[in-house]
Amino acid sequence: METTGKLETEQKYDAETSSTLPDLPGIQGVDHVAEPVTDHLEAVYFDTPALTLAARRLTLRRRTGGADAGWHLKLPAGTDQREEIHAPLGQPETVPEELSDRLQVFTRGDELVPVARLSTRRTTYRLYGPEGEHLADFADDLVHAEALQPPGPALDWREWELELVHGTREFLDATAETLTSTGAGHSAYPSKLARTFGDAWPAELSPRTGKPRKKLRKKGPAADVVTAYLDARIEDYIAHDPGVRLGTPDSVHKMRSATRRARSALATYRKLFNRAAVRELQAELKWLGQILGPARDAEVMLERLRQHLVELPEEQRSGSLNQMIELELVAAHNAGYRNVLQTLQTDRYFRLLGSLEDFRDHPPAKPRAFRPARKVTGKLVNKAAKRVERSRKAVKRSAGRTAGDTALHEVRKDAKRLRHAGESVMEIHGKRAVKLTKSAGRLQSVLGDHQDSVMATALLRRLAAIPDLPVDADLGLQSLLEMEERIARKTEKKARKAGKKLRGLRLRS
Repeated sequence: METTGKLETEQKYDAETSSTLPDLPGIQGVDHVAEPVTDHLEAVYFDTPALTLAARRLTLRRRTGGADAGWHLKLPAGTDQREEIHAPLGQPETVPEELSDRLQVFTRGDELVPVARLSTRRTTYRLYGPEGEHLADFADDLVHAEALQPPGPALDWREWELELVHGTREFLDATAETLTSTGAGHSAYPSKLARTFGDAWPAELSPRTGKPRKKLRKKGPAADVVTAYLDARIEDYIAHDPGVRLGTPDSVHKMRSATRRARSALATYRKLFNRAAVRELQAELKWLGQILGPARDAEVMLERLRQHLVELPEEQRSGSLNQMIELELVAAHNAGYRNVLQTLQTDRYFRLLGSLEDFRDHPPAKPRAFRPARKVTGKLVNKAAKRVERSRKAVKRSAGRTAGDTALHEVRKDAKRLRHAGESVMEIHGKRAVKLTKSAGRLQSVLGDHQDSVMATALLRRLAAIPDLPVDADLGLQSLLEMEERIARKTEKKARKAGKKLRGLRLRS
């Protein structure tokens, strides 16, 4: 099934059954109002038995009647705004897979069941501007609603909705005076579903969008830095989990990056929290990273070697060599991706998401975590910087190519941790943290290219050892190996230069 989406901007008003319609043609900017159209809408709303979606302010329904019959998924997107995703009607009791995939990061294995039923007699008035532009739709709704789970009394009410089409936010605000002049008022409920459930409507849980994060303070508790950084990573999971399930390009990479960032934060700030809690969460994040790694690594390697193949002399760009590389890496990517999809259905993955949220909301903090953030985090980030320097010195002591490559990989990992640590404190350490983060990022990037070269060399050598290779394929492999050797040596020089620029950069604590 194909889904479509749009950004919905609307305001709701409570109106009495006896209220007269507002003077729609009198609204500033309205040139004329089209003839009203009346539809009978029947909607069944779906959620988990615990109303998990409602607690996140997400809405899933199947609605018949009207011009947009089908399944509708609405996600919060800011003040008076929601992202609305549509899917065809399909089966009444079966949530379309492309919608359920977007919701599993919230439902976490729980079944989606009918929780409410609404019948609405809607009369729509289309509002047009002087140039014929469709500004907005005014809907006069007579609603009959019944909560199914948990069960509640049937309710009847009248409400008005004004939804922007091509009008501006200023137009939406300008209509308020006209609508309220009839005695109507802005709705006390965020949605029809909220009104249906009344007191059973759950408290809002960790809003995804639309509300700014609490500003970090230099003298505020250091724990806030960590929980804010983890909160951003949780939002990353919520944003990219659906993309991984739906096969959206780069989504596995983004989820893997979120996992690495969360691990880095816990490693840098581990002494601020209960040791067992940190270790347990780190172990689970490491597990998820290992699951995400093979698919992403194969994807990166395939892209790299495809580019290198283009750079070979024409006589060495054989079809057999290209086919060997494609078969090897496409198979590795597909196997890795299948494992990712299986993992994202497991209770272990869902527990990890819950554990991250629990750590953010109820951090197992030690007393030191409540000391001033600037001083505490400065010392810990500087400690991460010193770790990079120790790793760089270990490279000089390494003997042999293999040991040297391993040592450079350790520098890369430490530089990555430092980069993430720097990211977490830019708000309270300012320009120094920005400079430190950028320098660590440059070193990480250069050594990332070096590590990719090491991995590519290992793959190419394995392919070159295959018996009875065609001559052109063998020549191409040797050229690719020489190319990777040049890249490795070049990146080592770049790494030394990047490391020198990073050396001595520290935060004030």
